[in-house]
Amino acid sequence: MLRSVFLAAAGSSRLERLVESAPVSKGIVRRFVAGSEVRDALSTTRGLADDGLAISLDYLGEDTLTAEQATATKDQYLTLLGQLREAGLTPAAEVSVKLSALGQKVDDRMAYDHASQICAAAQEAGTTVTLDMEDHTTTDSTLEILAELRKDFPATGAVLQAYLRRTEGDCRELATAGSRVRLCKGAYAEPESVAYQSTLDVDKSYVRCLNILMSGEGYPMVATHDPRLIAIAEDRARWFDRSPDEYEFQMLYGCRPEEQARLAGAGHTVRVYVPYGDQWYGYLMRRLAERPANLAFFGRALTSRK
Repeated sequence: MLRSVFLAAAGSSRLERLVESAPVSKGIVRRFVAGSEVRDALSTTRGLADDGLAISLDYLGEDTLTAEQATATKDQYLTLLGQLREAGLTPAAEVSVKLSALGQKVDDRMAYDHASQICAAAQEAGTTVTLDMEDHTTTDSTLEILAELRKDFPATGAVLQAYLRRTEGDCRELATAGSRVRLCKGAYAEPESVAYQSTLDVDKSYVRCLNILMSGEGYPMVATHDPRLIAIAEDRARWFDRSPDEYEFQMLYGCRPEEQARLAGAGHTVRVYVPYGDQWYGYLMRRLAERPANLAFFGRALTSRK
């Protein structure tokens, strides 16, 4: 029921105007979204880089249903990468891309072509691209496009979600030399047939997947805010004799900034996932619709600086 409410809210322009005007909403947006323009993304990136953090920028835009929308998103990324390069920020910043925003649900080939252009621009700018993972119905398509992109752009990063039952196998496939893999828990509402449902089972899967990635030849990107999983990741890195430049931690912009600073101060690479764009309202509503428990997560993040 809550999921239906949030999805309906995402499509309501009247409610959007109401939410935009509410002081608490503005606080949430400022905390979790860099802004609506490229200049906002650049400013946030510069500030994080000055603090010794790495960055992955995501231009907000989902549910692309036309070729024109997909092309506009691709062009936005090309502009972003060009300006990151001009500002000298690409040593610290990469971009994260949702294939759905590039037209994956319209035409896989179109999404691949757009992603390839973004990867080429990133390579020219001296940085990389990571392909975000979405709901389980797109997993096979996303991994197939990843494999194609890696033929020309081997540094293209993957994302795997620990709550999917298939992910241990995907980790084994991708734990190869030079393979960048972001491991997250997963935030979409998925059926029990494909995903673990309890927090304990998801955490156990995360640790099993983490062991596979840490013991492999790739580059694990540990995406979690969970203190226990962070501690386990630090332990596994020592166990598998990984130096600090052979893996990294990743966290969302606005979440546990003190922990981000602690890890960076301890010599870890910490990459902050920074969304920007004027579609922040739909972004937040869809996150809540995918998993209404995210409401509590955002609430805790607003009241905690740790």
